[in-house]
Amino acid sequence: METFEILVLPGDGIGVEVTEQALRVLEAIQESDASFRLELKMLPWSTDYYMEHGHTVPDDYLDTLRGSDAIFLGALGDPDRVPDHITLKPLINIRQAFDQYACVRPARLFPGVRTPLANKGPSDIDILVVRENSEGEYVDNGGKFKVGTEDEFAVQSALHTRKGIERVLRFGFDLARERRNHLTMITKSNAQRYAYVLWDLVLEGLEGDYTDVEIDKLHVDAAVMNFVRWPERFDVVVASNLFGDILTDLSGILAGGLGLSPSANINPERTFPSMFEPVHGSAPDIAGKGIANPTAAILSAANMLQWLGLPKPASAVHAAVEATFAQGSTTPDLGGELGTAAFTDRIIGNLATGFLR
Repeated sequence: METFEILVLPGDGIGVEVTEQALRVLEAIQESDASFRLELKMLPWSTDYYMEHGHTVPDDYLDTLRGSDAIFLGALGDPDRVPDHITLKPLINIRQAFDQYACVRPARLFPGVRTPLANKGPSDIDILVVRENSEGEYVDNGGKFKVGTEDEFAVQSALHTRKGIERVLRFGFDLARERRNHLTMITKSNAQRYAYVLWDLVLEGLEGDYTDVEIDKLHVDAAVMNFVRWPERFDVVVASNLFGDILTDLSGILAGGLGLSPSANINPERTFPSMFEPVHGSAPDIAGKGIANPTAAILSAANMLQWLGLPKPASAVHAAVEATFAQGSTTPDLGGELGTAAFTDRIIGNLATGFLR
């Protein structure tokens, strides 16, 4: 039996609730598949932890995480108590310290789920955004000056390296070859002529290695427009840290909402653990009400299984989620009435009856 150590950070708000449901699904899978075992270790790092200790995570948190097979995160943030730039800093540090440079965020419209776009259906929306996750605009590079005066100003500089751009583009090309052989790179090279012209040059240098993949380039403003009017024209999309973050909120909404949007922070070389989390945040406004949609967390857990080399149980979870939506079962964010646990019950029921054989 293969055994995997998974470190679980439920975090804040609905992160705690959706993580609980994702773990229920993982437990159901393990009850029917004796070939692997997940050793789950819960970590209490959250805003509550900050209020008690004065910091969100202990000083040795990276060492604690380093030896695991994967990290599963619910959501972080409670801005009424602690500013987001404090509570989210460990998340960014994890991505950078563990070289999780490929953030993979699929947006697929399931049958039975409505998109806000008129005349579009499941065959039109299947976009996989690969966000460069280790540098770009999220590098802590800058400062504030003349603080507290009328002349106060801030400088924040993005960092783009040839190595960072090339490796995330190659990762995107490899995914495109597994899907529909189409890659779109998103930049703003007409206005930011140093950083994003470098992206253009790196892509040009790679084209000869991927002649079987159709390649497009779009500026981010045009990409936003075309995500809405022509989502069917996109397959794999590669973007910088900031642009990828923004575009995946849009693609998530096109596929029904952020409650359905999984995310994976991948270290492709497997020299460090990868981290899996829903795209959505902690949603303090609905925390504790039992109405959060657990789909994104459950799909993130399925993608974690896939990354661990367990394709059969991963596919079973995806199929059970799709079947649940096809049956008309939905949570309040999608116009339904099922609560967080009840919706998960339906998914587990579909696992038991149709997909764990």
